[in-house]
Amino acid sequence: MRKCFVLFFSLLVFNGWTQQNDPLLTLSFENSDLIFVLNQIEEKTDYNFYFIDAWLTDYKGMSGNYDNVPMSKVLKELFENTVVNFYIMDNNKVILAKNSIIYDTLPDRFFGEYEKDSVEIETKTTKIISPVFTSTKSAPKKSTMETITIGRALRGNSREKFKFYGYLTNIQTGKPLPNAIIVVNGNDVGADTDAKGYFETELTVGSNIVEISAIGMERFKKRVIIYNDGKYDVELNEKIEFLDAVILNAEVNDNVNEVVTKTKIDVKESKNIPLALGERDVLKVATTLPGITTAGEGASGYNVRGGKSDQNLILLDDAVIYNPQHFFGIFSALNPFALGDVSIYKNNIPAQFGGRLSSVFDLTTKDASVTEFKGEASIGPVTGNVLIETPIVKDKAGIMVGGRGAYANWVLRSLDEESLNDSEASFYDVVAKYNHQITERSKVEATAYLSRDDFSITSDSLYVYNNRAFSLRWNYRFNEKNTGKLALSNSQYKFNIEFDGQSNDDFDLGYRIDETELKLHFKYLYSSKLKFDYGVSSKLYGVNPGSIDPEGSESIVTPFEIERERALESAAFLATEIDLTKNLTLDAGIRYSVYNFLGEGTQNVYQEGVPRSEQTIQETLSFDKNEVIETYGGPEFRISGRYLIEEDFSVKASYNKTFQFIHTLSNNTTVSPIDTWKLSDLNIEPQSSQQYALGAYKNFDGGAYELSLEGFYKESKNIVDFKTGAEILLNENIETEVLQGNGKSYGVEVLLKKQKGRLYGWLGYTYSRSLIQLDSEFREERVNGGEFFPSNFDKPHDFSLVANYKFTRRFSLATNFVYQTGRPVTFPVGSFTFNGSDFTVFSDRNKFRIPDFYRLDIGFNIEGNHKKNKVGHSFWTISIYNVLGRNNPFSVFFVTEDGEVKALQSSIFSVPVPSITYNFKF
Repeated sequence: MRKCFVLFFSLLVFNGWTQQNDPLLTLSFENSDLIFVLNQIEEKTDYNFYFIDAWLTDYKGMSGNYDNVPMSKVLKELFENTVVNFYIMDNNKVILAKNSIIYDTLPDRFFGEYEKDSVEIETKTTKIISPVFTSTKSAPKKSTMETITIGRALRGNSREKFKFYGYLTNIQTGKPLPNAIIVVNGNDVGADTDAKGYFETELTVGSNIVEISAIGMERFKKRVIIYNDGKYDVELNEKIEFLDAVILNAEVNDNVNEVVTKTKIDVKESKNIPLALGERDVLKVATTLPGITTAGEGASGYNVRGGKSDQNLILLDDAVIYNPQHFFGIFSALNPFALGDVSIYKNNIPAQFGGRLSSVFDLTTKDASVTEFKGEASIGPVTGNVLIETPIVKDKAGIMVGGRGAYANWVLRSLDEESLNDSEASFYDVVAKYNHQITERSKVEATAYLSRDDFSITSDSLYVYNNRAFSLRWNYRFNEKNTGKLALSNSQYKFNIEFDGQSNDDFDLGYRIDETELKLHFKYLYSSKLKFDYGVSSKLYGVNPGSIDPEGSESIVTPFEIERERALESAAFLATEIDLTKNLTLDAGIRYSVYNFLGEGTQNVYQEGVPRSEQTIQETLSFDKNEVIETYGGPEFRISGRYLIEEDFSVKASYNKTFQFIHTLSNNTTVSPIDTWKLSDLNIEPQSSQQYALGAYKNFDGGAYELSLEGFYKESKNIVDFKTGAEILLNENIETEVLQGNGKSYGVEVLLKKQKGRLYGWLGYTYSRSLIQLDSEFREERVNGGEFFPSNFDKPHDFSLVANYKFTRRFSLATNFVYQTGRPVTFPVGSFTFNGSDFTVFSDRNKFRIPDFYRLDIGFNIEGNHKKNKVGHSFWTISIYNVLGRNNPFSVFFVTEDGEVKALQSSIFSVPVPSITYNFKF
């Protein structure tokens, strides 16, 4: 029989209930609902229970066996794990109360300054527990804010704060929402959610206003009245805008509001951009954005704001990737199916990153599924790719394994170049990740990566180069405001050249660099207006600069090995983001780096006042193992600020100072797989730079359009270059070939993005200059008279247009147009004959330019149907690379025939290249 609920105020007329009236119960039940148990007590006694059914419907599966047990003890055990309290009256009535405690005495001043609130709770007041009452003067007359109650009040509980925790998920997809911010009472940051959407914070006993915000989701704001520790799971609706039957989710003003500006690449959308041979490549997509370019089509490496390709730090889950390219730079060496987030910092690099001057490519793999088996595969004209994910421990741990291989030999044979007919090229890469949510606070991730390329451009030489990387990361949440990450990583890059010629000089030449880093990184959310990042890191380098061994028993090559190198690079960093005013936010950081070049080894000391050469070596110093040979370092300041002029319009400025202790040794125009890395030592100093940037960011039409305009100026010191005709490989006195000088680059970048509607994409334009100065008191070490001259990758004008038009949800057309100024080259300007021999006179270095570069690509994308109940989802891409058939020169070189100097041009793709790629997701 169900009773109606009575008002709590009527309870105060009774005098309570004494132990003498506590009946004894004999009761047995198993896997029963709580309401059913209470009905059984009513049938066995004269007592009636008063409550609302909705309070008790969730309490099921209860079991118990009582024999002559006082009813008060039975009720205490029944309600122990619920949010319900009970009050027994002396007229055989039992009143239930959700969350709160029912009192039978009035508190002090009840008829004075305070009036009783509709919700009764207890608090700690000098060890005396009594209800809390709110003033009617401060209470709003009307409130539409929803109120939720958490926990169960207990008599004698003197705690002032209780734990409020739960999971945040997308109500439409059921997926967790990471990186959401929980704000308590309007000013303090209570917590942020982890990768599984879990949050945990503390609330003061009584009433709190809790706000939760996540990118692309509707805001959650409710009054939370907390009585004790309690869990509350939050489901958020997507923030949806309907426009021409297209649904877009976004936090429209992120680009305006963020202080540290970073370029983000949408991994999923990258499939719609037509690229060479239909291969999805997020790093190639990055080159269509302002400030990021390459030295030429098919060139390895990236040039960011006038910097050299070795000045970019490329990270995969905190592990360094030294050569992120396959197949002469045509393909990325990173599996696009495995990537989850791609962020590029090109001006205000956060203090946690160090060791490079120009940029940080921070790539993270996605987490393996912990709920279901799934995967993705593709097949194209050159590569095949497959990635699978499977749970290991349901809802806690999963593993992801992906592999990609190439069958590229036919491409070389199809090129219109007779010398390449017998050439071969192939590559593969493998990536694996294991992620395990050990507890609500603790998560472990392990990532392994391996890539290999081998190619033979001539019939007598085989080139092989490998990347290997591993990282182990432990993320831990200490409390609602403090999180930490411990990361251990190891990276290796190596190459081999196997020469098998017609004579007896066959050899095997090799090179290898290893690095191992340990990094400890903490985040502290002091409040919504003040945040801290801080930590330490240490990295150990090991370099084998080169070795050569005879290949075969008949080879006359003498084994030789360059002395190995070791160094330790350590740093401590601290950064803070603070809201100085409502509109002005500052992000200020400092990184203090210390670099130690270590023995065992030898170093040459050269005579002063004369050029360096083997003839000017004054002495050779010897050092024991782990002895410090030379130390470099100093403070690196990272400062950026954002001033919000309007909600959708801001101005940003930044200053960065950085050091780089490692250099590539190459006298090629573009990056080569056999470029070697050299550590700073007694004779080669580290590079350093200072960069200033100022920009304006504006959104239009509710975020449908983004416009940014940013200018930069960068000065660099000790940039590494080489003497003309320098010998680099297997040179044990490499410092005699090295020139170090000053660099400067400056420019303006413009980006216009359209993000809504059937037609979307972006237009990017960069005007920039990259100059280098190699000056010395010695003529042998001076280039172009010691004046600034264009670097190999100085291309003043760079224009990109990426556009995608959706005809329907399944069919779309994409285009990619690129125009760039031709890069600098050195031309012969004359010749002369001396003692019967012909000699060529060359111009100043990089005085001329090759023809301008432009290319148009078109792709047609066909999505599979969007039915829910099907095995998988397919996606076709039909594309034509270089539709116009433009014969863009990759390089220009010169030969002498019959006493005449002739210019020859090499190109990568001089004709339209069609391709078709099939993708399948299951």
